[in-house]
Amino acid sequence: MNKFENLFTLVFGTALLAGFTTFSQNQPDRYSDFLKTESGLRVKVTQAGSGPMPKAGDKCIVHYTGKLENDTVFDSSLKSGKPFSFEIGTGQVIKGWDEGIALLRQGSKATLVVPPELGYGNRAQGKIPSNSTLIFDVELLQVVAGVKIEEFNVAGKDTIKTASGLKYMIASKGSGPKVEKGRNIQIHYSAFYVDGKMFDSSVKKGQPLKFPAGTGGISLKGLDEGVMLMSEGDKFRFIIPPELGLTANPQQKGGPGGQTLIFDVELIKVMPEIKVEPYDIKGKETISTASGLKYIVVKKGNGKKAEAGKTVSVHYTGYLTNGTIFDSSVKRDEPIKFKLGSGQVIKGWDEGIALMTTGDKFHLIIPPAIGYGERDMGTIPANSTLIFDVELIDVQ
Repeated sequence: MNKFENLFTLVFGTALLAGFTTFSQNQPDRYSDFLKTESGLRVKVTQAGSGPMPKAGDKCIVHYTGKLENDTVFDSSLKSGKPFSFEIGTGQVIKGWDEGIALLRQGSKATLVVPPELGYGNRAQGKIPSNSTLIFDVELLQVVAGVKIEEFNVAGKDTIKTASGLKYMIASKGSGPKVEKGRNIQIHYSAFYVDGKMFDSSVKKGQPLKFPAGTGGISLKGLDEGVMLMSEGDKFRFIIPPELGLTANPQQKGGPGGQTLIFDVELIKVMPEIKVEPYDIKGKETISTASGLKYIVVKKGNGKKAEAGKTVSVHYTGYLTNGTIFDSSVKRDEPIKFKLGSGQVIKGWDEGIALMTTGDKFHLIIPPAIGYGERDMGTIPANSTLIFDVELIDVQ
């Protein structure tokens, strides 16, 4: 989880906008000239903007510096040079932000003083102690009008239940090819609680979700099962019970884990099947390293060298020793990216990819000691020797 996700942990629920009241002039307070809302938020506008005020569902792009009351800076988008974006009024940020940013116009600069009950309460968050009052210097750079989501019209449609407990309704039928297991698909979705409140939407993000159908490529079993019933152009509503949904997360109270979820799904595209061909290693030398890694150079590239600390992009297909494919970025048509040498992948990968330059194709043979060891990884049994055909696409 990156620092922005740590700072803006999902706290579902919207802070209600309240009227302003001023502090008592007799209160000995460093914020005595701030305005105070009924919720306890304190606000001082230091530069008035002239643009639109954000409404619930709008995207807000903000620069900020966050400090404790002793002026210790715990986070700042200015240091990274990347402003923070969030959807206002949907619980994506702490309540003090949802309320405070909604009071500003595009172009405004302000200081927000967020009491614990509108921040992280009695939870410590890294550099932020529990029960902290937080001070944010913010600049509202841009307000982007939100995308309005219309729920599918399923009035009068039959509700069908599968053996697993998944329920679905067909809002409209398309005429494209049917989904096949393992075939890459693109969907647009909007996800709701049973009370109708939306908590996620690819439509709002403007980015369809792509994954191989029916292979466990997504964490929602109900959705993975449901898309197998669809054809290109179909619009289905899925009612996903907790046992087919997201695992409950006690750290995310009010989140989607452990609840019945409703997904309106449009199947945009069924991709042509991508066939994976194993690398031809006949007659090529097998090289062994001190760790037990073995590799075969299938093709040499002439690009940049992979080095620890750099981000690499790799296409791969993973096999068990019996030839069974357990995973393939080639089939997904989506290379994996990771920081080399940082422990984000198994040791055999960190070592093997570090031997490559862009354009190289290697056949890696990874013993259990530098693979998953005694861990059973579902499709990968414990103590498995793993074989990977890998191609280094890019080094950044």
